[in-house]
Amino acid sequence: MQLKIVMAQLNPLVGDIDGNAQKVLVAIEQAQQQGADVLVFPELMLTGYPPEDLLLRPSIKPRVDRSLARICAAVGDIYVVVGYPRLRAEGLFNCAGVIHRGMLIAEYDKQELPNYRVFDEKRYFVAGIQATVVNIRGVPVGISVCEDIWQLAPIQRAKTAGARLLLNLNASPFHVGKQHEREQLLQTRAREGDMPIVYVNLVGGQDELIFDGGSLVVDAQGDAQFIAPSFEEGLFAVDVAWDGQQCTIARSESPAPLARVESVYRALVLGVRDYVNKNRFNGVVLGLSGGIDSALTLAIAVDALGADRVEAVMMPFRYTAQISIDDAADEARRLGVNYRSIPIEAIYNSLIEALAPEFENRPLDKTEENIQARCRGVLLMAISNKKGSMVLTTGNKSEMAVGYSTLYGDMAGGLDVLKDVPKTLVFELSNYRNTIAPVIPQRVIDRPPSAELAPDQKDQDTLPPYDELDRILELYVEHDYSLDAIVAEGFERDVVARVIRMVDLNEYKRRQSPVGIRISQRGFGRDRRYPITSGWKAGD
Repeated sequence: MQLKIVMAQLNPLVGDIDGNAQKVLVAIEQAQQQGADVLVFPELMLTGYPPEDLLLRPSIKPRVDRSLARICAAVGDIYVVVGYPRLRAEGLFNCAGVIHRGMLIAEYDKQELPNYRVFDEKRYFVAGIQATVVNIRGVPVGISVCEDIWQLAPIQRAKTAGARLLLNLNASPFHVGKQHEREQLLQTRAREGDMPIVYVNLVGGQDELIFDGGSLVVDAQGDAQFIAPSFEEGLFAVDVAWDGQQCTIARSESPAPLARVESVYRALVLGVRDYVNKNRFNGVVLGLSGGIDSALTLAIAVDALGADRVEAVMMPFRYTAQISIDDAADEARRLGVNYRSIPIEAIYNSLIEALAPEFENRPLDKTEENIQARCRGVLLMAISNKKGSMVLTTGNKSEMAVGYSTLYGDMAGGLDVLKDVPKTLVFELSNYRNTIAPVIPQRVIDRPPSAELAPDQKDQDTLPPYDELDRILELYVEHDYSLDAIVAEGFERDVVARVIRMVDLNEYKRRQSPVGIRISQRGFGRDRRYPITSGWKAGD
Protein backbone atom coordinates (compact mmCIF):
# COMPACT_ATOMS: atom_id res chain seq x y z
CA MET A 1 0.00 0.00 0.00
CA GLN A 2 1.29 3.47 -0.85
CA LEU A 3 0.04 6.95 0.07
CA LYS A 4 0.83 10.11 -1.83
CA ILE A 5 0.86 12.90 0.73
CA VAL A 6 0.91 16.51 -0.41
CA MET A 7 2.08 19.24 1.96
CA ALA A 8 0.35 22.57 1.28
CA GLN A 9 2.95 25.13 2.37
CA LEU A 10 0.77 28.21 1.91
CA ASN A 11 0.66 31.89 2.85
CA PRO A 12 -2.75 32.84 4.31
CA LEU A 13 -3.91 36.32 5.32
CA VAL A 14 -4.93 36.60 8.96
CA GLY A 15 -8.66 37.26 9.28
CA ASP A 16 -9.47 36.64 5.62
CA ILE A 17 -11.37 33.42 6.24
CA ASP A 18 -13.13 33.43 2.87
CA GLY A 19 -9.90 34.18 1.02
CA ASN A 20 -7.97 31.53 2.92
CA ALA A 21 -10.72 29.00 2.22
CA GLN A 22 -10.39 29.82 -1.47
CA LYS A 23 -6.66 29.06 -1.29
CA VAL A 24 -7.56 25.73 0.32
CA LEU A 25 -10.05 24.97 -2.47
CA VAL A 26 -7.47 25.73 -5.17
CA ALA A 27 -4.95 23.46 -3.46
CA ILE A 28 -7.54 20.67 -3.15
CA GLU A 29 -8.27 20.83 -6.87
CA GLN A 30 -4.56 20.73 -7.72
CA ALA A 31 -3.84 17.88 -5.31
CA GLN A 32 -6.76 15.81 -6.60
CA GLN A 33 -5.51 16.31 -10.15
CA GLN A 34 -2.09 15.05 -9.02
CA GLY A 35 -3.66 11.90 -7.61
CA ALA A 36 -2.90 12.72 -4.00
CA ASP A 37 -4.31 10.55 -1.24
CA VAL A 38 -3.75 13.08 1.55
CA LEU A 39 -3.47 16.88 1.52
CA VAL A 40 -2.20 18.57 4.69
CA PHE A 41 -2.43 22.31 5.44
CA PRO A 42 -0.72 24.38 8.17
CA GLU A 43 -2.09 25.22 11.62
CA LEU A 44 -5.15 27.54 11.69
CA MET A 45 -5.07 27.77 7.90
CA LEU A 46 -8.58 29.21 7.71
CA THR A 47 -7.92 32.16 10.04
CA GLY A 48 -4.22 32.60 9.45
CA TYR A 49 -1.78 32.70 12.35
CA PRO A 50 -1.79 34.29 14.83
CA PRO A 51 -5.38 35.61 14.69
CA GLU A 52 -4.98 37.16 18.17
CA ASP A 53 -8.18 38.78 19.50
CA LEU A 54 -10.06 38.08 16.29
CA LEU A 55 -10.63 34.75 18.02
CA LEU A 56 -12.79 36.60 20.56
CA ARG A 57 -15.17 37.94 17.91
CA PRO A 58 -18.55 36.16 18.04
CA SER A 59 -18.80 36.24 14.24
CA ILE A 60 -15.74 34.07 13.77
CA LYS A 61 -17.65 30.81 14.33
CA PRO A 62 -20.23 31.24 11.54
CA ARG A 63 -17.51 32.38 9.15
CA VAL A 64 -15.39 29.31 9.87
CA ASP A 65 -18.45 27.05 9.63
CA ARG A 66 -19.39 28.47 6.23
CA SER A 67 -15.87 28.01 4.91
CA LEU A 68 -15.68 24.45 6.22
CA ALA A 69 -18.93 23.66 4.45
CA ARG A 70 -17.51 25.02 1.18
CA ILE A 71 -14.37 22.94 1.61
CA CYS A 72 -16.26 19.77 2.48
CA ALA A 73 -18.35 20.13 -0.66
CA ALA A 74 -15.19 20.20 -2.79
CA VAL A 75 -13.48 17.14 -1.30
CA GLY A 76 -13.75 13.91 -3.22
CA ASP A 77 -11.76 10.72 -2.70
CA ILE A 78 -8.91 12.50 -0.95
CA TYR A 79 -8.25 13.08 2.74
CA VAL A 80 -7.83 16.78 3.56
CA VAL A 81 -6.37 17.84 6.91
CA VAL A 82 -6.89 21.53 7.64
CA GLY A 83 -6.51 23.78 10.71
CA TYR A 84 -9.16 26.13 12.14
CA PRO A 85 -10.58 27.31 15.49
CA ARG A 86 -13.53 25.22 16.77
CA LEU A 87 -15.95 26.58 19.38
CA ARG A 88 -17.66 23.96 21.55
CA ALA A 89 -19.44 24.04 24.89
CA GLU A 90 -16.12 23.50 26.69
CA GLY A 91 -14.49 26.48 24.98
CA LEU A 92 -12.45 27.33 21.90
CA PHE A 93 -10.04 24.74 20.52
CA ASN A 94 -7.13 24.98 18.10
CA CYS A 95 -8.40 22.25 15.84
CA ALA A 96 -7.33 20.12 12.87
CA GLY A 97 -10.14 18.55 10.91
CA VAL A 98 -10.00 15.57 8.55
CA ILE A 99 -12.35 15.78 5.57
CA HIS A 100 -13.13 12.93 3.16
CA ARG A 101 -15.81 12.55 0.49
CA GLY A 102 -17.64 15.66 1.55
CA MET A 103 -17.69 14.82 5.26
CA LEU A 104 -15.78 16.02 8.30
CA ILE A 105 -14.81 12.57 9.60
CA ALA A 106 -12.53 13.48 12.52
CA GLU A 107 -11.21 16.39 14.55
CA TYR A 108 -8.10 16.75 16.67
CA ASP A 109 -7.71 19.39 19.39
CA LYS A 110 -4.23 20.79 20.03
CA GLN A 111 -2.99 19.51 23.38
CA GLU A 112 0.03 21.69 24.13
CA LEU A 113 -0.73 25.43 24.10
CA PRO A 114 2.43 27.57 23.94
CA ASN A 115 2.50 30.62 26.17
CA TYR A 116 6.04 31.94 25.82
CA ARG A 117 8.02 34.25 23.53
CA VAL A 118 5.63 35.34 20.78
CA PHE A 119 2.89 32.85 21.72
CA ASP A 120 -0.10 33.42 24.00
CA GLU A 121 -2.47 30.61 23.04
CA LYS A 122 -3.69 30.06 26.60
CA ARG A 123 -5.41 33.43 26.28
CA TYR A 124 -7.72 31.93 23.68
CA PHE A 125 -7.76 28.15 23.58
CA VAL A 126 -8.67 25.18 25.74
CA ALA A 127 -6.22 22.28 25.55
CA GLY A 128 -7.30 18.98 24.05
CA ILE A 129 -6.60 15.72 25.83
CA GLN A 130 -7.32 12.94 23.33
CA ALA A 131 -5.29 11.45 20.51
CA THR A 132 -6.89 11.29 17.07
CA VAL A 133 -5.99 8.43 14.75
CA VAL A 134 -7.62 8.14 11.33
CA ASN A 135 -7.58 5.08 9.09
CA ILE A 136 -6.47 6.42 5.71
CA ARG A 137 -6.58 3.69 3.09
CA GLY A 138 -5.59 1.17 5.74
CA VAL A 139 -2.83 3.29 7.30
CA PRO A 140 -3.35 4.39 10.95
CA VAL A 141 -2.48 8.09 10.82
CA GLY A 142 -2.18 10.32 13.89
CA ILE A 143 -2.79 14.07 13.88
CA SER A 144 -1.06 16.74 15.98
CA VAL A 145 -0.64 20.52 15.87
CA CYS A 146 2.59 22.52 16.14
CA GLU A 147 3.58 22.73 19.84
CA ASP A 148 2.43 19.14 20.31
CA ILE A 149 5.58 18.02 18.50
CA TRP A 150 7.78 19.99 20.92
CA GLN A 151 6.49 17.91 23.84
CA LEU A 152 6.71 14.14 24.31
CA ALA A 153 3.21 13.32 25.59
CA PRO A 154 1.15 13.94 22.42
CA ILE A 155 3.16 11.58 20.22
CA GLN A 156 3.13 8.95 22.95
CA ARG A 157 -0.68 9.21 23.11
CA ALA A 158 -0.89 8.92 19.34
CA LYS A 159 1.36 5.86 19.37
CA THR A 160 -0.67 4.24 22.14
CA ALA A 161 -3.82 4.89 20.11
CA GLY A 162 -2.30 2.96 17.22
CA ALA A 163 -0.77 5.65 14.99
CA ARG A 164 2.08 4.57 12.72
CA LEU A 165 2.41 7.86 10.84
CA LEU A 166 2.04 11.36 12.27
CA LEU A 167 0.81 14.47 10.44
CA ASN A 168 1.85 17.65 12.25
CA LEU A 169 0.26 21.00 11.27
CA ASN A 170 2.40 24.04 12.06
CA ALA A 171 2.60 27.81 12.28
CA SER A 172 6.20 27.89 13.42
CA PRO A 173 7.84 31.34 13.15
CA PHE A 174 11.35 31.92 11.91
CA HIS A 175 14.38 32.93 13.85
CA VAL A 176 18.03 32.41 13.04
CA GLY A 177 18.83 28.69 13.26
CA LYS A 178 15.18 27.61 13.63
CA GLN A 179 15.20 25.08 10.78
CA HIS A 180 18.08 23.18 12.34
CA GLU A 181 16.21 23.13 15.66
CA ARG A 182 13.15 21.65 13.94
CA GLU A 183 15.17 18.94 12.23
CA GLN A 184 16.84 17.96 15.50
CA LEU A 185 13.51 17.93 17.29
CA LEU A 186 11.77 15.79 14.67
CA GLN A 187 14.62 13.33 14.74
CA THR A 188 14.08 12.86 18.47
CA ARG A 189 10.28 12.65 18.27
CA ALA A 190 10.25 10.21 15.36
CA ARG A 191 12.54 7.85 17.26
CA GLU A 192 10.48 8.17 20.44
CA GLY A 193 7.25 7.52 18.54
CA ASP A 194 8.83 4.94 16.23
CA MET A 195 6.99 6.49 13.28
CA PRO A 196 7.61 8.90 10.40
CA ILE A 197 6.46 12.51 10.80
CA VAL A 198 5.08 14.79 8.09
CA TYR A 199 5.66 18.35 9.31
CA VAL A 200 3.76 21.02 7.36
CA ASN A 201 4.62 24.65 8.09
CA LEU A 202 3.10 28.00 7.26
CA VAL A 203 4.95 30.47 5.05
CA GLY A 204 4.62 34.26 4.91
CA GLY A 205 4.88 37.45 6.92
CA GLN A 206 2.37 38.47 9.59
CA ASP A 207 3.23 41.81 11.18
CA GLU A 208 6.56 41.20 12.93
CA LEU A 209 6.48 37.41 12.53
CA ILE A 210 7.94 35.54 9.58
CA PHE A 211 6.90 31.97 8.82
CA ASP A 212 9.58 30.35 6.71
CA GLY A 213 7.96 27.14 5.52
CA GLY A 214 10.67 24.51 5.36
CA SER A 215 8.08 21.74 5.69
CA LEU A 216 9.78 18.39 6.08
CA VAL A 217 9.32 14.66 6.34
CA VAL A 218 11.41 12.37 8.51
CA ASP A 219 11.37 8.60 8.67
CA ALA A 220 10.95 6.52 11.83
CA GLN A 221 14.69 6.85 12.51
CA GLY A 222 14.39 10.63 12.34
CA ASP A 223 16.33 11.05 9.12
CA ALA A 224 15.02 13.80 6.84
CA GLN A 225 13.74 12.34 3.57
CA PHE A 226 12.44 15.61 2.14
CA ILE A 227 12.68 19.30 3.07
CA ALA A 228 10.57 21.87 1.21
CA PRO A 229 12.07 25.20 0.11
CA SER A 230 12.17 27.94 2.72
CA PHE A 231 10.24 31.20 2.22
CA GLU A 232 8.30 29.81 -0.77
CA GLU A 233 4.68 28.78 -1.22
CA GLY A 234 3.95 25.49 -2.91
CA LEU A 235 2.48 22.01 -2.88
CA PHE A 236 5.09 19.36 -2.16
CA ALA A 237 4.43 15.63 -2.50
CA VAL A 238 6.01 12.66 -0.74
CA ASP A 239 5.30 8.94 -1.12
CA VAL A 240 4.73 6.78 1.94
CA ALA A 241 4.74 2.97 1.71
CA TRP A 242 2.79 0.83 4.22
CA ASP A 243 3.47 -2.88 4.71
CA GLY A 244 0.80 -3.45 7.34
CA GLN A 245 3.23 -2.85 10.20
CA GLN A 246 5.20 0.28 9.51
CA CYS A 247 5.52 3.21 7.13
CA THR A 248 8.58 3.97 5.06
CA ILE A 249 9.26 7.25 3.25
CA ALA A 250 10.52 7.47 -0.32
CA ARG A 251 13.42 9.89 -0.38
CA SER A 252 12.94 13.00 -2.54
CA GLU A 253 15.48 15.58 -3.65
CA SER A 254 15.52 18.66 -1.42
CA PRO A 255 16.95 22.13 -2.05
CA ALA A 256 20.28 23.00 -0.48
CA PRO A 257 19.92 24.48 3.02
CA LEU A 258 20.24 28.23 3.31
CA ALA A 259 23.25 29.76 5.00
CA ARG A 260 22.56 31.89 8.08
CA VAL A 261 22.92 35.31 6.44
CA GLU A 262 20.96 34.30 3.34
CA SER A 263 18.10 33.01 5.49
CA VAL A 264 17.94 36.32 7.37
CA TYR A 265 17.99 38.31 4.14
CA ARG A 266 15.18 36.26 2.62
CA ALA A 267 13.16 36.59 5.83
CA LEU A 268 13.47 40.37 5.66
CA VAL A 269 12.48 40.44 1.99
CA LEU A 270 9.42 38.27 2.65
CA GLY A 271 8.49 40.37 5.67
CA VAL A 272 8.55 43.61 3.67
CA ARG A 273 6.67 42.12 0.74
CA ASP A 274 3.85 40.70 2.82
CA TYR A 275 3.53 43.66 5.18
CA VAL A 276 3.24 46.11 2.29
CA ASN A 277 1.04 43.96 0.06
CA LYS A 278 -1.25 42.53 2.72
CA ASN A 279 -1.85 46.04 4.03
CA ARG A 280 -2.55 47.22 0.46
CA PHE A 281 0.03 49.99 0.16
CA ASN A 282 0.98 51.20 -3.31
CA GLY A 283 4.65 50.99 -2.48
CA VAL A 284 7.20 52.36 -0.04
CA VAL A 285 9.24 55.50 0.51
CA LEU A 286 12.34 55.85 2.66
CA GLY A 287 14.98 58.36 3.58
CA LEU A 288 18.26 57.51 1.85
CA SER A 289 21.09 59.03 3.87
CA GLY A 290 24.14 57.58 2.19
CA GLY A 291 24.68 55.36 5.24
CA ILE A 292 24.67 51.59 5.42
CA ASP A 293 21.32 51.08 7.19
CA SER A 294 19.28 52.96 4.61
CA ALA A 295 21.29 51.40 1.77
CA LEU A 296 20.50 47.89 3.00
CA THR A 297 16.85 48.78 3.61
CA LEU A 298 16.61 50.11 0.06
CA ALA A 299 18.03 46.90 -1.40
CA ILE A 300 15.63 44.76 0.63
CA ALA A 301 12.68 46.91 -0.43
CA VAL A 302 13.57 46.61 -4.11
CA ASP A 303 14.03 42.84 -3.84
CA ALA A 304 10.67 42.60 -2.08
CA LEU A 305 8.55 44.91 -4.23
CA GLY A 306 10.42 45.83 -7.40
CA ALA A 307 12.14 49.12 -8.13
CA ASP A 308 9.00 50.72 -9.57
CA ARG A 309 7.28 50.57 -6.15
CA VAL A 310 10.17 52.09 -4.17
CA GLU A 311 10.96 55.80 -3.74
CA ALA A 312 14.12 57.06 -2.04
CA VAL A 313 14.57 60.60 -0.76
CA MET A 314 17.85 62.23 0.21
CA MET A 315 17.25 65.12 2.64
CA PRO A 316 20.58 66.88 3.03
CA PHE A 317 21.47 69.46 5.67
CA ARG A 318 24.57 71.54 6.40
CA TYR A 319 26.18 68.57 8.18
CA THR A 320 25.56 66.10 5.36
CA ALA A 321 28.88 65.14 3.78
CA GLN A 322 29.20 65.31 0.01
CA ILE A 323 30.25 61.66 0.04
CA SER A 324 26.86 60.80 1.57
CA ILE A 325 25.00 62.75 -1.12
CA ASP A 326 27.02 61.06 -3.85
CA ASP A 327 26.62 57.57 -2.39
CA ALA A 328 22.86 57.93 -1.94
CA ALA A 329 22.48 58.94 -5.58
CA ASP A 330 24.71 56.03 -6.62
CA GLU A 331 22.66 53.52 -4.62
CA ALA A 332 19.42 54.78 -6.14
CA ARG A 333 20.90 54.58 -9.64
CA ARG A 334 22.19 51.04 -9.14
CA LEU A 335 18.79 49.84 -7.94
CA GLY A 336 16.78 51.87 -10.43
CA VAL A 337 14.39 53.46 -7.94
CA ASN A 338 12.57 56.77 -8.09
CA TYR A 339 14.98 59.17 -6.37
CA ARG A 340 14.94 62.82 -5.41
CA SER A 341 16.72 65.23 -3.09
CA ILE A 342 14.80 67.60 -0.82
CA PRO A 343 17.09 69.83 1.30
CA ILE A 344 15.84 70.55 4.82
CA GLU A 345 17.86 73.70 5.56
CA ALA A 346 14.99 76.14 4.96
CA ILE A 347 12.51 74.00 6.91
CA TYR A 348 14.92 73.71 9.83
CA ASN A 349 15.61 77.45 9.85
CA SER A 350 11.90 78.23 9.92
CA LEU A 351 11.40 76.02 12.94
CA ILE A 352 14.42 77.45 14.75
CA GLU A 353 13.14 80.96 14.06
CA ALA A 354 9.68 80.08 15.39
CA LEU A 355 11.23 78.53 18.50
CA ALA A 356 13.74 81.30 19.13
CA PRO A 357 11.83 82.79 22.11
CA GLU A 358 11.67 79.35 23.72
CA PHE A 359 15.35 78.62 23.11
CA GLU A 360 16.67 82.03 24.13
CA ASN A 361 19.84 81.90 26.26
CA ARG A 362 19.97 78.10 25.98
CA PRO A 363 22.96 76.35 24.34
CA LEU A 364 22.76 74.05 21.33
CA ASP A 365 22.16 70.42 22.31
CA LYS A 366 20.31 67.29 21.16
CA THR A 367 17.19 69.39 20.61
CA GLU A 368 18.54 70.86 17.37
CA GLU A 369 19.70 67.43 16.22
CA ASN A 370 16.24 66.02 16.82
CA ILE A 371 14.63 68.88 14.88
CA GLN A 372 16.67 67.85 11.85
CA ALA A 373 15.41 64.28 12.12
CA ARG A 374 11.82 65.49 12.60
CA CYS A 375 12.01 67.69 9.51
CA ARG A 376 12.87 64.56 7.55
CA GLY A 377 10.12 62.56 9.21
CA VAL A 378 7.51 65.19 8.29
CA LEU A 379 8.60 65.15 4.65
CA LEU A 380 8.48 61.36 4.38
CA MET A 381 5.08 61.12 6.07
CA ALA A 382 3.71 63.81 3.73
CA ILE A 383 4.88 61.82 0.71
CA SER A 384 3.34 58.72 2.25
CA ASN A 385 -0.01 60.43 2.77
CA LYS A 386 -0.10 61.94 -0.70
CA LYS A 387 1.00 58.87 -2.67
CA GLY A 388 -0.31 56.00 -0.57
CA SER A 389 3.19 54.66 0.01
CA MET A 390 4.30 53.37 3.38
CA VAL A 391 7.38 54.86 5.05
CA LEU A 392 10.10 52.34 5.82
CA THR A 393 12.26 53.36 8.74
CA THR A 394 15.86 52.23 8.82
CA GLY A 395 16.90 51.95 12.47
CA ASN A 396 18.72 48.76 13.44
CA LYS A 397 18.40 46.74 16.64
CA SER A 398 21.53 48.22 18.19
CA GLU A 399 20.16 51.74 17.80
CA MET A 400 16.66 50.80 18.95
CA ALA A 401 18.08 49.12 22.03
CA VAL A 402 19.98 52.14 23.30
CA GLY A 403 17.65 54.87 22.03
CA TYR A 404 19.99 56.12 19.30
CA SER A 405 17.01 57.39 17.33
CA THR A 406 14.52 60.27 17.32
CA LEU A 407 10.86 59.92 18.18
CA TYR A 408 8.68 61.41 15.41
CA GLY A 409 11.83 61.76 13.30
CA ASP A 410 13.75 58.79 11.92
CA MET A 411 11.36 56.54 13.88
CA ALA A 412 8.30 57.87 12.00
CA GLY A 413 6.95 55.25 9.63
CA GLY A 414 5.02 52.05 9.15
CA LEU A 415 7.68 49.32 9.23
CA ASP A 416 11.23 49.20 10.58
CA VAL A 417 12.89 46.61 8.38
CA LEU A 418 16.06 46.28 10.50
CA LYS A 419 14.48 46.61 13.94
CA ASP A 420 15.69 43.15 14.99
CA VAL A 421 18.97 43.26 13.05
CA PRO A 422 22.07 44.21 15.08
CA LYS A 423 24.51 46.62 13.44
CA THR A 424 27.17 43.95 13.00
CA LEU A 425 24.65 41.82 11.11
CA VAL A 426 23.76 44.85 8.96
CA PHE A 427 27.33 44.76 7.65
CA GLU A 428 27.11 41.01 6.98
CA LEU A 429 23.81 41.38 5.14
CA SER A 430 25.15 44.25 3.04
CA ASN A 431 28.16 42.21 2.00
CA TYR A 432 25.89 39.26 1.23
CA ARG A 433 23.60 41.37 -0.96
CA ASN A 434 26.61 42.62 -2.90
CA THR A 435 27.52 39.01 -3.78
CA ILE A 436 24.26 38.89 -5.76
CA ALA A 437 24.89 42.27 -7.41
CA PRO A 438 27.02 45.20 -6.20
CA VAL A 439 24.17 47.54 -5.26
CA ILE A 440 25.71 49.01 -2.09
CA PRO A 441 28.88 51.04 -2.73
CA GLN A 442 31.81 49.51 -0.89
CA ARG A 443 32.75 52.78 0.77
CA VAL A 444 29.27 52.90 2.36
CA ILE A 445 30.14 49.61 4.06
CA ASP A 446 33.65 50.75 4.97
CA ARG A 447 32.88 54.26 6.31
CA PRO A 448 32.48 54.76 10.07
CA PRO A 449 28.71 55.04 10.78
CA SER A 450 27.36 58.54 11.50
CA ALA A 451 23.94 60.10 12.00
CA GLU A 452 25.38 63.34 10.53
CA LEU A 453 23.36 65.52 12.88
CA ALA A 454 26.39 67.46 14.10
CA PRO A 455 29.82 68.38 12.70
CA ASP A 456 32.13 65.35 12.26
CA GLN A 457 29.73 63.18 14.26
CA LYS A 458 30.43 59.43 14.56
CA ASP A 459 28.31 56.76 16.25
CA GLN A 460 31.35 55.66 18.24
CA ASP A 461 31.53 59.10 19.87
CA THR A 462 28.67 58.09 22.16
CA LEU A 463 28.44 54.31 21.78
CA PRO A 464 30.89 51.47 22.36
CA PRO A 465 32.28 49.81 19.20
CA TYR A 466 29.44 47.90 17.56
CA ASP A 467 31.03 44.47 17.91
CA GLU A 468 31.25 45.09 21.66
CA LEU A 469 27.85 46.78 21.94
CA ASP A 470 26.05 44.05 20.03
CA ARG A 471 27.49 41.29 22.17
CA ILE A 472 26.45 43.12 25.37
CA LEU A 473 22.97 43.68 23.93
CA GLU A 474 22.66 40.04 22.92
CA LEU A 475 23.47 38.89 26.45
CA TYR A 476 21.16 41.41 28.13
CA VAL A 477 18.21 41.55 25.72
CA GLU A 478 18.11 38.05 24.27
CA HIS A 479 19.55 35.96 27.11
CA ASP A 480 18.57 37.98 30.20
CA TYR A 481 22.10 38.12 31.63
CA SER A 482 22.58 40.35 34.64
CA LEU A 483 25.16 43.11 34.78
CA ASP A 484 27.55 40.91 36.78
CA ALA A 485 27.09 37.99 34.39
CA ILE A 486 27.89 40.18 31.38
CA VAL A 487 30.96 41.63 33.10
CA ALA A 488 32.08 38.05 33.77
CA GLU A 489 32.13 37.55 29.99
CA GLY A 490 35.04 39.99 29.79
CA PHE A 491 33.46 43.44 29.46
CA GLU A 492 34.24 46.57 31.46
CA ARG A 493 31.70 47.16 34.20
CA ASP A 494 31.19 50.85 33.45
CA VAL A 495 30.51 50.14 29.77
CA VAL A 496 28.03 47.37 30.56
CA ALA A 497 26.22 49.47 33.16
CA ARG A 498 25.90 52.36 30.72
CA VAL A 499 24.54 50.15 27.94
CA ILE A 500 22.03 48.45 30.23
CA ARG A 501 20.87 51.80 31.54
CA MET A 502 20.31 53.07 28.00
CA VAL A 503 18.28 49.97 27.15
CA ASP A 504 16.09 50.35 30.23
CA LEU A 505 15.57 54.11 29.83
CA ASN A 506 14.46 53.85 26.21
CA GLU A 507 11.57 51.46 26.56
CA TYR A 508 9.23 54.41 26.04
CA LYS A 509 10.74 55.02 22.61
CA ARG A 510 10.45 51.41 21.54
CA ARG A 511 6.78 51.33 22.52
CA GLN A 512 6.19 54.11 19.99
CA SER A 513 8.33 52.65 17.24
CA PRO A 514 7.01 50.95 14.11
CA VAL A 515 6.60 47.20 14.03
CA GLY A 516 9.78 45.44 12.89
CA ILE A 517 10.57 42.09 11.32
CA ARG A 518 11.60 39.50 13.90
CA ILE A 519 14.65 37.38 13.07
CA SER A 520 16.01 36.61 16.56
CA GLN A 521 14.64 34.71 19.55
CA ARG A 522 14.02 37.97 21.43
CA GLY A 523 12.98 40.92 19.34
CA PHE A 524 11.57 44.25 20.53
CA GLY A 525 7.85 43.59 20.28
CA ARG A 526 5.80 40.51 21.12
CA ASP A 527 8.89 38.82 22.59
CA ARG A 528 9.96 41.42 25.11
CA ARG A 529 7.38 43.24 27.25
CA TYR A 530 8.98 45.48 29.83
CA PRO A 531 7.34 48.29 31.81
CA ILE A 532 8.02 51.86 30.80
CA THR A 533 7.61 53.17 34.35
CA SER A 534 9.95 51.11 36.52
CA GLY A 535 12.31 51.28 39.47
CA TRP A 536 14.45 48.49 38.05
CA LYS A 537 18.17 49.20 38.43
CA ALA A 538 20.96 48.20 36.08
CA GLY A 539 22.62 46.03 38.70
CA ASP A 540 19.50 43.95 39.44
